Amino acid sequence: MANNIERFDTLEEVASKLKTSTKKVQLIFAHNGTGKTRLSRYFKAHDEGDTLYFNAFTEDLFHWDNDLEHDTTRLLQLKESKFFKVFEGQGYDIEGLVRGFLTRYADFGFNIDTTTRTVSFYREVVNGDTTQRKENIKVSRGEENIFIWSFFLAVAQLAMDNHEDYNWVKYIYIDDPISSLDDNNVILVASHLAQLMKGKKDASGQLGYNGKKYIISTHHGLFYNVIYNELKGADKYLLTKSNDSYTLENLTNDTPFYQHIAIIKELKQVAQSGKIYTYHFNLLRNILEKTAAFHGFDKFSDCIKVEDDDDDKIIHARRINILSHGNYSIFEPQEMQEENKNHFRNILENFIEEYQFNDELFTEGEQV
Repeated sequence: MANNIERFDTLEEVASKLKTSTKKVQLIFAHNGTGKTRLSRYFKAHDEGDTLYFNAFTEDLFHWDNDLEHDTTRLLQLKESKFFKVFEGQGYDIEGLVRGFLTRYADFGFNIDTTTRTVSFYREVVNGDTTQRKENIKVSRGEENIFIWSFFLAVAQLAMDNHEDYNWVKYIYIDDPISSLDDNNVILVASHLAQLMKGKKDASGQLGYNGKKYIISTHHGLFYNVIYNELKGADKYLLTKSNDSYTLENLTNDTPFYQHIAIIKELKQVAQSGKIYTYHFNLLRNILEKTAAFHGFDKFSDCIKVEDDDDDKIIHARRINILSHGNYSIFEPQEMQEENKNHFRNILENFIEEYQFNDELFTEGEQV
């Protein structure tokens, strides 16, 4: 059965669909550059002050004061925002709330100064039979991200519990919470998030989702798969961009969604349409690199299929190198020259033939 596909002229129209949906959870997979973060911003056009966001702009609310002069006191400064209304509420143990989430993912500690709105970090270091605390450390980028995520979860928990300062929250919009995390933490984050969202069952025995509606978007295949399998009742979409329009494909089967299939499907479609842009070489290179790693090859060019005496393999590899590293914007895409389009088609078609992908994968969903 073909999946349902809806087409939209703008991301604003996609945001409107998400806002007016009656579903408790909507899960969206989209590749980087498709417009996930912009979609979360356009959602604000339909936001009546009822949405709690986690996206790249949430991360910007936290910034480092590295004490460049003395190099001793490194603090994470929290900017002014409605997001930090938790500091104004009564009876909140914000440190305890954040720590309850952070201990699931990390082994460093922190202190929050609610007056100056700063965070300092420390780590317990074992030295023989003694343990020493190293104060005022600067955590890694991945650790910083997981702290920010834990802070968000603490605020989201207050919203889910309908605390007075956050009872305005009707929607929780989460865009890619897993940057700079390893796979173990990705699985933990996704599974934990799903459990938090489910909440308690209502009188009819259905999951209540804490009375909120959730929109989750991601480009990360593993994160998507975990959420996909945890939240069986969610609406699940693949968001794609083609020229100046967008499509939402409703993913209805029970088979976990695989990121590489979606990329290959998109590349095959653009190859057939002839609307091949320079950034499509980035996607093609991504597929070749992952395939090479899976099969134990040293170079992505080992996955470029040509005859043994054909020098085109070197030419193809050079073109991919050049065109996947050029200064090309995915927001103002440049269409390839016809010669490069032909090289693109040859590499892609030979790749699909060599690794024997199921042809039905590329026809499913075309009949609407």
